[in-house]
Amino acid sequence: MRLGVLVSGKGSNLRNLVERGFEVAAVATNKPSCGGAAFARERGIPLGEFSQKTFASLEARDAAMRDWLLERALDLVINAGYDRILTGGFIAAFEDRMINIHPSLLPAFAGGMDSVAQALARGVKLSGCTVHIVTEEVDAGPILLQAAVPVLPDDTVETLHARIQVEEHRILPEAIEMLKNRIAPARAPLR
Repeated sequence: MRLGVLVSGKGSNLRNLVERGFEVAAVATNKPSCGGAAFARERGIPLGEFSQKTFASLEARDAAMRDWLLERALDLVINAGYDRILTGGFIAAFEDRMINIHPSLLPAFAGGMDSVAQALARGVKLSGCTVHIVTEEVDAGPILLQAAVPVLPDDTVETLHARIQVEEHRILPEAIEMLKNRIAPARAPLR
């Protein structure tokens, strides 16, 4: 299964997938200086750089990224720490073939990159992560897998997020394996 991975941060989920032997055929980023982009460069994975400042609009950026990814005949696109909400046109191009890993037990703390901080601020006793199908309604697509972690009394955003990432690294590959038989292979790009 040919994977495309969208990254904006350190790239720990990307690294985990590559180290587990998944075929990551493309990485796209809105932050060319991020750790995930550096990892793709180091490993020789085709990297598309789509910094917002080089495009007139979000729609133009997402259209360019969509077209670049479609040219790579991917079976599944994974939002792995991608920090932007994707436009409807982008999502439609990968309908039922795009998943997201979100650091909360959805539907709690949906819609942002600060869900770990929100969980701590609200005083929850349990947090975790969710892998779900991406739909236009942010963080509301069908849930594939979830994993819970306890919130400890002395947790900081960093310590809680580190424990959540351990579970992300476990359930994201499981979700991909679940989808292998449900997704038809992508056709080769048109030339």
